[in-house]
Amino acid sequence: MVEYLRQVVHIFFVTYTLLLFLRVLSFWIPAWQHHHLVRFLSFCTDPYLNVFRRLLPPVGGVLDLSPILAFFGLRILEIVILSLL
Repeated sequence: MVEYLRQVVHIFFVTYTLLLFLRVLSFWIPAWQHHHLVRFLSFCTDPYLNVFRRLLPPVGGVLDLSPILAFFGLRILEIVILSLL
């Protein structure tokens, strides 16, 4: 049962990491900003990214480095949760 739960947690984190990666890619293509898929990605990932944007605002108003912290934070959180299981 514990191994099953560990797999579910891992799949959740991999899926969220993929969503986060797609959201970061969508930053570079302005034409996609109003697409329904990008709006869904924004809805799912922006609350998490906003935590890191408060810690590290965009450099020069253009270069957003907060996703780097978000990826590290997500990985650390996964490791902690899996070690507790």
